[in-house]
Parts: sequence; structure tokens; C-alpha cells
Amino acid sequence: METSDFSTIISKASLIGKEMYQLIEELYPICRSITGNGVRETHRIIGKHVPIKTHEIPTGTNVFDWTVPKEWNIQDAYVLDPKGNKIIDFKKSNLHVVNYSIPINTKISLKELKKHLHSLPEQPTVIPYLTTYYNEDWGFCISNDQLLKLEDGEYTAVINSSLEHGNLTYSEYYLKGEKEDEILITCYTCHPSLCNDNLSGVSLVTLLAEYLSKIPLEYSYRFLFIPETIGAITWLCVNEKNISRIKCGLVVTCVGDSGDLTYKKSRQGNTEIDIIATNVLRNSGDDYALLDFFPSGSDERQFCSPGFNLAVGSLMRTMYGNFKEYHTSADNLQFMNMKSLEDSLIKYLEILFVLENNKTYLTLNPKCEPQLGKRGLYQTLGGQKINDTTKQAIQWVLNLSDGNNSLLDISNKSNLEFHLIKDAADILIKNNLLKNIIN
Repeated sequence: METSDFSTIISKASLIGKEMYQLIEELYPICRSITGNGVRETHRIIGKHVPIKTHEIPTGTNVFDWTVPKEWNIQDAYVLDPKGNKIIDFKKSNLHVVNYSIPINTKISLKELKKHLHSLPEQPTVIPYLTTYYNEDWGFCISNDQLLKLEDGEYTAVINSSLEHGNLTYSEYYLKGEKEDEILITCYTCHPSLCNDNLSGVSLVTLLAEYLSKIPLEYSYRFLFIPETIGAITWLCVNEKNISRIKCGLVVTCVGDSGDLTYKKSRQGNTEIDIIATNVLRNSGDDYALLDFFPSGSDERQFCSPGFNLAVGSLMRTMYGNFKEYHTSADNLQFMNMKSLEDSLIKYLEILFVLENNKTYLTLNPKCEPQLGKRGLYQTLGGQKINDTTKQAIQWVLNLSDGNNSLLDISNKSNLEFHLIKDAADILIKNNLLKNIIN
């Protein structure tokens, strides 16, 4: 893998960051859920960037200990006050309706209506995001400020929705590389108008797939666009016989806020993807956090369940649940940070670059260090005075390339960035001082 292939994409990060934001902006108004036409519309838009293959799994399908639920769709929802004023309007914010609410059309007292109204007293100006996927119920979400202003009287509550036998929709894009081993990159397309917790991941995965499709790749890549939890469970069940192809993977979520990067390790904790992510973050010069695996969170908990125990981690910025905008109307377009979107994309590219190029070599001159001057390496490296960092990289690669250390091992032991170690290895290979022993 040529460094320039990934470097070319990284050089376009500001352009791609703008594209990511534009995609978030396009997807933001759509009311998504774990099933339904909002998901299909979202995938149709993703399909304009990469040729995804969409699958429909029927309601009632058994997927391990779960069952694919009924399909939910919604056309409209609102509440009228006693004077006939529309005080809650789904068309102004799709967060106003508890996701998966059953259809209703009823006159109701304020006392009874309040049993179906949800707010956040600690954040009085925002609308919360709530769901009722597996319990047939209904409800509305409003700001606590609005809730406190409601007056006694008879209200009208209308939810024009359907909950019927249908399908669970997920899509995937397979990008074939030189090897059959697959890198799994996954995001979830089930949240409605939430930008960081949902759409930032969708946009990064979509644009990452689009740009990786333009360069040669060592590994094959599978990009998943699935509803969270039930989608991952369904995909694993449907594809169980092919799971052995997955070398490692990353769950992409919450990559658009202004917080520091956070990496949550796989259940195993010391897999190649864990070590690579740590290496990239450590060499970034930025503040970051490393988290050991814990069995809650996003879909990494399905991929890392003991029956699969895949090497799947998650790189995000501020972790889900740890920013006050989480699962509220404040997770909107204004909450997105363009520089963070760019930086998140760059870090994913850097991780994949290391993964693509982490080979193990054997020195062909193991008895003492070789004479570099007579091979013209100093001149190749920019004149009579070799760059000290490059010289260090060459020395480290020559000394540790005994068949037991990968380039990533050498990067970690030398505290030199991976790309410097990789460049040094390339130079030594061209001068017949090194050979690759693992394909």
C-alpha cells in the first residue's frame, strides 16, 4: 500500500468534512427508527455515494434470542390545546413523538395527557428523545418549560402512525481488496433528527467508503448501515457462517462534537485494532482517552459478545451519554463541529493505513548493521546529512526486523510514528536489506 494513496485522501479532509456536514444536513429532517420508510429513505440517500445492497428481514424472524419487530411508520402527530391551538407538532420536530408510538386519536384531560408527556426538568428548554420499541404505547416529548405552561382543559392527541407486519431494513457495501479477510466498519441509521449520536457516524462511514473505493486496498471492507442493537443482532444471525472472515472492525458513532477523541477497546482488549488505535492517538499530539471494554454502549457489545468475541472497538469523540446534548433536540446541526468531523475522518484513515501496512519483515543483513553509505542511502534521503529521525527509523527497522516484530511493534518500541517506520522499511526493501515474511 502506497502512503500516497491514503495521504491523498487525508489532504482532501477539509473538502470531505464539508461533504460530511452536507450529508448530515440532508439526512437531518428524516424521521428514522429501527424499521420503516425513514430508514429506507436514509439508505437511498447513502446509495447516491456508494452502491449499497439493501436487505429486508421480515417481521417475526427469529434472530438468536430476539425477534424482528413490527415495522413502524408515521405520517403526522400533534396535540391541540383546549382552544384548538396546535401546541405540539411532529412536523416541526420529529422528536416530539415517542418513537414507535401506536396510532391514537383521542380527547383527553390534561391530567391524563401528562401521563404521556415527557420532558427533562434539568434541561428545561430541550425536547428529549424517547422510544417504545418493544412495548406498544404512545407518548409525546416536549420541553419542560412548555409542560409547565399547560392549562387545565380537554386536549386532542393525534398520532397518525402504523405498526404492522413488515420488514427490518439494513444495507451493506462490500469493497473487495487483495485479501478475503474483512475489515468491518459499521454505523446505525435508526435515530431520528440527532446529529452527533447517529448522523455523524453515518456520514463518516459513507464518505470513508466512497473515498476508499478509489484506492487499492490490501483487505476487503464491509460497511454496515443498520439499526442499533436489533440490526447488529440480525446481521450477525443472518451472516453467522461468514463471521470468520472478519479480521477486526470499528463502530462509528459520536464523531462530530468538539470533544477529545475516545477509543473504546474490544472485549479482548489487546487485539491489533486496539493497539493500532492506541498508537495513532498517542502519536497525534492531541488529548485522548482510552476505555476498556464494557458491555453496554453501541453495537460493539453485540460484535464482542462471547459467542463471537470479534476484535471490534469504537472510536468516537465525547462518548455517548457524556455530553448534555445527548438524546435531545440540542444534538442538532449547530452542535456539529466541522473541524471535528475532519479530524475524526483523518484518524480513521490513519488507523486503516496502519492496518493495511502492518507487515512483519526479516533483515537480510542480520550480522551487525549494514553499511548504508555505500548503498547511496544518505543521498536518497536528502543529501550528505541524513535526517536524524529517518536515521533512527532505519536503525530501529534493521535491528527489530527479526521475523518477530511487526512494523507496528517497531513503532511502539521506538516511539516513532508508524509512517516513518513504514517509509524506512520501504527504503530498505528497495535496497535489498529487508524482505516481507508474512503476506
